[in-house]
Amino acid sequence: MTDSELLLTQFQYDLPDERIARFPLAQRDTSKLLVYRSGQISHHQFTELPELLPSDSFLVFNNTKVIPARLHFTKPTGAHIELFLLNPFPSDLPISQAMEATGSAVWQGMIGNRKRWKRDESLTLQGAEGRGHGKHSIALGGIEITASWEDYEQSVVRLSWAPTELTFAQIVQYAGEIPLPPYLKRNVTDADRTTYQTIYSKEEGAVAAPTAGLHFTPAVFDALRSQGVTFDYLTLHVGAGTFQPIKTDDVRQHYMHSEQVVYTKENIQNLLSHLDTIIAVGTTSMRALESLYWIGVRLLRSESTPFVLDQHYAYQIPIEQQPTAEEALQAVLHYVASAEQGSVVAHTGIYVTPGYSFKLCRGLVTNFHQPGSTLILLIAALIGNDWKRVYEEALQNDYRFLSYGDSSLLLPKLKSESVKE
Repeated sequence: MTDSELLLTQFQYDLPDERIARFPLAQRDTSKLLVYRSGQISHHQFTELPELLPSDSFLVFNNTKVIPARLHFTKPTGAHIELFLLNPFPSDLPISQAMEATGSAVWQGMIGNRKRWKRDESLTLQGAEGRGHGKHSIALGGIEITASWEDYEQSVVRLSWAPTELTFAQIVQYAGEIPLPPYLKRNVTDADRTTYQTIYSKEEGAVAAPTAGLHFTPAVFDALRSQGVTFDYLTLHVGAGTFQPIKTDDVRQHYMHSEQVVYTKENIQNLLSHLDTIIAVGTTSMRALESLYWIGVRLLRSESTPFVLDQHYAYQIPIEQQPTAEEALQAVLHYVASAEQGSVVAHTGIYVTPGYSFKLCRGLVTNFHQPGSTLILLIAALIGNDWKRVYEEALQNDYRFLSYGDSSLLLPKLKSESVKE
């Protein structure tokens, strides 16, 4: 990271309210696609993405699935309490395991109208008929959910339910509401359960969608295959921290949230086979990919807790001491193989800001993000000050912004010091 200040004012732009896409398009892949290629900008439709990608591109998708993480309780007095589930507690518990819990589960959350919920008080939610989708659909009525404080200071809540054989995943599908981003400023609709989900979402546990993937349709995937584009899926469970605004003048003083990510042995092997052609689909995929490199660095350096990354780690090791991407990934692969595991769970707080040296990613498919956000910083790290030109072009050409908005393909000229010639 450079010694000069990185001021929040440098990463602001004027986003008119009417440019925020509050609802998705009827057809996902009819969104606009802005292509930035080595400084040149052109405008397309998303269906053209497969032919616009560099040859031999290897796309990496985030297959996390958004859970209906908002639970609404009404006290006998009429007071309304909202529980917004953030992560299982303790936070190092694999989310996949937490989703399969039966009978009760402990989660950390944000509590709406908290002052009306006393420490020794239990809240109850009852329903006469079930709902849900797919494998988590519930046909029977008579479900009862009870919430009680597990740790008041840390906003940790225990949820218990009957019938006890139901999983936590089934319970939230029954009782929960999809947590739309706050900037959409509208009520959730039934349609959001489908539209605020990628068509390849699989692993439940996110509280926000990896929105770059919302544009992909079966037709786009067919076209990718026809163009010889290969791809893979990893899992980063997107947390609410992705919407946390930067409030510090120097953006480097911002506290970066941590998210749980899962890498499979096949992920690492596939990445090793495509080191020079990796394109992340979404900032969350990029975060997961770059984190994987630094996990490998920690393993090579025999550091403690190699699968936990804080926001500063990527800036602490002089570049001449950094291993190649191949060496770092081989270290993770060796760990997975020697531990006889099919996958590993990590927690990453990586903070990508201008001055960061990308290790794996050669490009990015992403939506248009909020002014002054950590996601704008990531874009600026990838394409420099040209991010301002990209956003100005998008505003001038009637692009739709944020989660349900249009898309971009960013292909900078990158030469990473960590990839062997």
